[in-house]
Amino acid sequence: MPVAEYHDLVRWGPILSGLVIAIATQLVLTGIGAAIGLTTLANTATPQGNASEVGTAVGIWSIISLLISLFIGGWVTARACGPMNRKTAMLNGAILWATTLAVSAWLLSTGVAGAFGLVAQGADAVINQVPTGSLPDVTQNPNVPPEQVQNAAGNAAKVGWSFALGSLLGLIAALAGSATGARSPRTATR
Repeated sequence: MPVAEYHDLVRWGPILSGLVIAIATQLVLTGIGAAIGLTTLANTATPQGNASEVGTAVGIWSIISLLISLFIGGWVTARACGPMNRKTAMLNGAILWATTLAVSAWLLSTGVAGAFGLVAQGADAVINQVPTGSLPDVTQNPNVPPEQVQNAAGNAAKVGWSFALGSLLGLIAALAGSATGARSPRTATR
């Protein structure tokens, strides 16, 4: 009579390990990319002319470093789980991806909020030095051209689509890393 063993398919310890590895790898790769980009920019004769090229390179490197970090995080998650089939490893890789996405969004939002808090404190000090009535009241006359609104909406749409595509590519990278790192369960013969 066959005996089925029950164990949880989701292993949070390895998922958290993969999360830490993925975030650390992303930070290191971002630092390397920033160092290379800024060194290149510092050594050019006309840095203003290369600004759009640097922006494009930053975007491309961000996607590449995200994919590398999620692949490595998925691989570490699967290896740390111990022997399991590929589907279970990929389940843990998908949870790693979702956890990384949620933690990264939280880190970004709190970091941005913290940065805005510092900027707001500095802006408050500057605004308190400006005499009352010297600033124009833009709420009475907003004069925003429709072309500017369309450009802003178009740029926001590009950001949204880029985020969605990057997130899905990140999921694929985490799944590929976890599938690669999966170790076959041991089989015992009697």
